[in-house]
Parts: sequence; C-alpha cells; structure tokens
Amino acid sequence: MSSTDETGQAAPRASAFDAPPSAQPPPGQATGPGARMPRWLPRAMMLALALIAVFQLGSWAFHQLLGLLINILIAFFLALAIEPAVSRMASRGMRRGLATFLVFLGLAIATIGFVTLLGSMLAEQLIKIVEDFPAYLDSVINWINVHFDTKLKRLDVQENLLRSDWLRNYVQNSATGVLDVSGQVLGGLFRLLTIALFSFYFAADGPRMRRAMCSVLPPAKQAEVLRAWEIAVNKTGGYIYSRGLMALISGIAHYILLEWLGVPYAPVLAVWVGLVSQFIPTVGTYLAGALPMLIAFTVDPWYALWVLLFVVIYQQFENYLLQPKLTARSVDIHPAVAFGSVIAGTALLGAVGALIAIPAVATLQAFLATYVKRYEVTDDPRVQGRRSRGSRSDLLARVRRLRARKLGEKAAAEPAEASSPTDDGTDEASRRTTASDRA
Repeated sequence: MSSTDETGQAAPRASAFDAPPSAQPPPGQATGPGARMPRWLPRAMMLALALIAVFQLGSWAFHQLLGLLINILIAFFLALAIEPAVSRMASRGMRRGLATFLVFLGLAIATIGFVTLLGSMLAEQLIKIVEDFPAYLDSVINWINVHFDTKLKRLDVQENLLRSDWLRNYVQNSATGVLDVSGQVLGGLFRLLTIALFSFYFAADGPRMRRAMCSVLPPAKQAEVLRAWEIAVNKTGGYIYSRGLMALISGIAHYILLEWLGVPYAPVLAVWVGLVSQFIPTVGTYLAGALPMLIAFTVDPWYALWVLLFVVIYQQFENYLLQPKLTARSVDIHPAVAFGSVIAGTALLGAVGALIAIPAVATLQAFLATYVKRYEVTDDPRVQGRRSRGSRSDLLARVRRLRARKLGEKAAAEPAEASSPTDDGTDEASRRTTASDRA
C-alpha cells in the first residue's frame, strides 16, 4: 500500500512539471492566435517618442538661441563690472537708472572719441604709405641690384605686378566679399546694441532682479544667492580694474618709447596698445604691436624692429612679473589657474569665453571656498619641499647595510671558487647558491 501511495503521489507531480512550456502561459498574458499586446506597451512607446521629440526640440532651440545666450552672458558680466560705480552714485541719492545712463554715456563718449582719433590717424598713415610706396620700392630694387648684380627696374616690376594673375584674383575676391563684410559689420553693430541694452537693464534693475530671484527661494538659499552675487561683483570689478591698470602702465611705457623714437601719433598709439593688449584675449598682443610697428616703419624701417623688440620684452615682463601680482591682489587666483581658465574659455566660447573666463573662475573659487573644510597643516619640512634629516639618515644607513652585505657576499664567494666538491657530489659554491635561493 505504501508503494502504491507513493506512486500515486509521484504521478501528479511528474505531470505538473512535465507539462510543455506552451501549456503554462505567463500570468496576465493571453495565449493563442487572438493574443493582444500588453496595455503598458503603447503608453511606453508614446512616452519614449515624446521624450525624443522634446530633446530634439530643446537641442534645436538651444543652437538657434546660442548667439543670444552668449550676448546675455556678456551683458551680465558687463553689468557686474559697472555695478560698483552705479551703486556708488545711487547711494548718494541719484536714481539708479540715471546713474546707469551716465556711466554708459561716459563709456560711449570715450569709445567714440578713441575710434575717431584712431581712424583719422590710420587714414593719414595709409595715404602716406601709398604716396611713399614708389620710394620704398626704388630703395628695395636698388639694394637687390647692388647685392645680387641684377638689372631690375621699377616700371617693369609694377607692370608685372599689375598683370599678375594673383592680383586679378585678389581684386575679384575682394569685390565679391564686400557684401559679406558689410553683413558682418551690420551684424556686429546689432550684437553690440543688444549687449548694451541688456547690460543697461541688468545694471539699472539689479536690486529688482535680486528681489525677484530671492522671492522664490527660502531664507537660507536667499543668503547664499546674495553672497554669490556680491562675490561676482567684487571679482568682476577687480578683474576689470586690474586690466585697466595694466593697460595704463602698458600705454605709458609704449608712449615713452614711441615719443623717444619720434613716431607720430604716439599718444593714440599708446592708448591703442594698452587697450587692445589687455582687453582682447589671445591675439590682442599681436594686434596691439602690429599697428605701432607699421607706423614706425613709415618713419624708419629700423624703428619697426626696435618697436618689435620692446613689445616682446615688455610682454615677458607683464606676463611674469606685473600680471601675477595685480591678478593675485584683485582677483585672488593663481596664474596657472588663470591661464588654464583662459584656454578652457577659448575652447568653449571663443574670444568671449577667454574674456570672461578669469572672473567666472574667480567667482566660483571664492564661492566654493566656504564649503571646503580646511585643517591646520603640520609643521613638517616636507611641506616646504625639504626632506627631513631623519629620512636622510635612514637612507644613508640603508645604503651602508646594502653595501656591507654585498662586500660580505663577495668575500665569502672568493674562497669558495677554489673549493673542491664535497662527499655528496656537490661543491661549496652550488650549496651557497642553493642557500641564497632559499633565503
């Protein structure tokens, strides 16, 4: 009976586990030819398609508005730069909008006056260069004829130059590129007006903007936002003022050189060198030095070489001595960090990123410094880059022990070379080798 019961109980178990997979449908899923898809699958597909569409739309909108966003970023940092002057005038009872207007009016007058003087100077110098070009060409041709024993003539050179394919192609390309240049000029003016308008609103309505931002935040977050805003104003203003001071020093130094050489328009050229070299990143130094060299070349070609040497030497003095000290006091950022931030800003946003990289990094560094927990550094010579005497003595003792061990092994190996084999068929040298391997 027991065997029969066990057999009867085992049979249902076998039939339950031996059933084919098709006979065990998953719970909640119908089988057969009339089976339907799960109810969640259409919703998941619609949600995925909606997310992809939103991502594509956001990416397209971001790329379309990238120019406007960059202009707003420039305007914001410009408003931070003039914030101290506007706040000082407003604290004396003047309306904030009027104070902002006066600051912008002063900047506009200074910019227009400088551009006008520079443009008139360039026009006169270009006319002078064109008028004196035959004399320069005659001097070059005479030098070539004397040193290379040739018989070149100015008229032949001019005719060959005028009939050359290179000049013809250059004139055609310049004529077709006039419309492109005009479009770029108009686009630049519109961008400049956009930046000025946003900067005016940011500076004039600064308190209202801060109040609007703080109204949607809890009190603890409001304090953090206001502290970050204050740090950004201080760092950006310090950066602009330090650049202005370096521009003043650079302009005075170049003015002394140009006045000593007798180059015309020395004050305007000095202001050009100071402003362009400090406020145009990466290529500002080369643009600043090219114009004084060109004007000096019209006086004497050797003067252009003197200007080039002075620009190179002064640039090294500014990079290694002047700029680190002024930047450390006004922006409080390491020169290596400043250099890396300029490279990163240039890679991300071009010239605009290089211009605003240093104040942005300085603001971020000052804001995050309060959240980094710092400890007192131990009085260890290794912190100052010097090794302690204990470590030197330990190193010397280790070297002495190794040297003594090598000498002992060498002394033990010398008498063993002439030893005979032992009774068990092995010599003393092989036994010493085996012992050393075991050790």
